[in-house]
Amino acid sequence: MPAVRKYRRDTSEVSCCLKYVIFGFNVMFWWLGLGIMGVGVWAWTEKDTFNNLSRLTNIALDPAFILILVGAVTFIIGFTGCVGALRENTCLLAAYAIFLALLLLIEMTAGVLGFIFKDWIKSQATGGFQAFIIHYREDPDQQNLIDWIQEDWLQCCGVEGPKDWDRNNYFNCSSSDIGSREACGVPFSCCKRKHNSSYLFQEIIKNKQCGYDVRKPSYNFEVAKVIYEKGCIQAGEEWMERNLLAIASGAVGTAFAQVHVGERCISVFWGSASRRTCARTYSRKRRSGIDNREPPRQCSILSS
Repeated sequence: MPAVRKYRRDTSEVSCCLKYVIFGFNVMFWWLGLGIMGVGVWAWTEKDTFNNLSRLTNIALDPAFILILVGAVTFIIGFTGCVGALRENTCLLAAYAIFLALLLLIEMTAGVLGFIFKDWIKSQATGGFQAFIIHYREDPDQQNLIDWIQEDWLQCCGVEGPKDWDRNNYFNCSSSDIGSREACGVPFSCCKRKHNSSYLFQEIIKNKQCGYDVRKPSYNFEVAKVIYEKGCIQAGEEWMERNLLAIASGAVGTAFAQVHVGERCISVFWGSASRRTCARTYSRKRRSGIDNREPPRQCSILSS
């Protein structure tokens, strides 16, 4: 029987440039996913959710759960891309490409469905925001999220206006009968910022009582000068219209990057599989004595 030779690959399975580009980006995504997931787990720990899972009445609207889910997905994708590129593991690179393809498919589906069923999405967003308002004082994560949306992002108040805060037991006008000081008011995040010489001081020490009594008929000041009267749904639609070009550009750029990286990973995997198949074929021929020629260069990977 002829001696069995081993042929080592002459070049890397992954180009050096592609290897370290994928590795560098995915190291960042890996740590980013781990950090996001850690923040979500920390938030659940602070709320003692792990010991009382009955608090998760609507897990889809729990910001901590969303952070854990997004962090876990980002961590897994970053891990497969990082280790796959560093170790030149074609199976992990193939898994990474599949993850990117699935993510791209989800993004495209969400974009198309968002355009077709925008009225349904608007109603779902309205229902979700109303649920946040109802549980405003019960969940600190939802409270912080609403305050950020109303004060910093959209500068709005309520779903359709300040009157929506009547849905909350603390801000309901009838709650004055049970001694709630916030009755017929709104959260401080509905208050307008005053841009004057004391603005910086006001940002450091915020007036948490600025929304008290603003919905009472006997309120002595002009409400429009104190709080935002525009609802967050309308403000969100206007924000989307103003930033539509930037959102579309970001979506197209992200999709292009995903397609390009995924295509390169698939080509690496497909080329590796073809070379391995070629090498095994020549190896069998050499063992059986059918063909003692050297394998072509495209088959020059480690084989036995």
